[in-house]
Amino acid sequence: MSEWKQAIVIGASGGIGQAMADALEEEGVRVTRLARSMPGDGHIDIEDEASIAAAAERIAKGPAPDLVIVATGLLHDGERGPEKALDQLSPEWLARNFAVNAIGPALVAKRLLPLMPRTGKTLFAVLSARVGSISDNRMGGWYGYRASKAALNQFVRTLAIEHKRRNDRSIIVALHPGTVDTALSRPFQGNVRPGGLFAPDRAAVQLLDVIDGLKAPDSGKLFDWEGKEVQP
Repeated sequence: MSEWKQAIVIGASGGIGQAMADALEEEGVRVTRLARSMPGDGHIDIEDEASIAAAAERIAKGPAPDLVIVATGLLHDGERGPEKALDQLSPEWLARNFAVNAIGPALVAKRLLPLMPRTGKTLFAVLSARVGSISDNRMGGWYGYRASKAALNQFVRTLAIEHKRRNDRSIIVALHPGTVDTALSRPFQGNVRPGGLFAPDRAAVQLLDVIDGLKAPDSGKLFDWEGKEVQP
């Protein structure tokens, strides 16, 4: 049985989010699934704060969540994809990257962190990416995705500092799942080394194993799927 009792998974219709929700339920955790594509009480649009606030109001009527996972992200959309060179920069596409990859999760934290218990171990996790690490950037390109994930990692660090004052056992982290066989990564799987492409159910178990092993001093950091800290 999992140590978690009540989980919220945002992005639960996506490959990783759905697999994490399924794995948590298999461990006996009560899971509330939210996604933009879900109707009714399951709907949330992280690009719309009113939608996030409405979802938070529904969540507030039930048991307080001790685990929140934000499994959303944007890498490509239709013909739009990550920039390969400077001349491909577009203010609209950059803004969309930041809206989905950084601002949305931060607004989710704004609305849901106050609903989490003030005592005991709690965990708020967002899916980030190793390419958001500035020190690890050796190839360039992917301007909007890299910068928005770097911003997300900074949000996580700042949220962790503030929320520690509310609950000194709270953990707020970013997670790098590796390359997972989902719609997000599919156009870019050609260069993945053998054994480096994970099925969603395997990725979910790996990430949950990392989550279960985290301690309060880990709050504010980025960890990969093996539980290794990724430097900013």
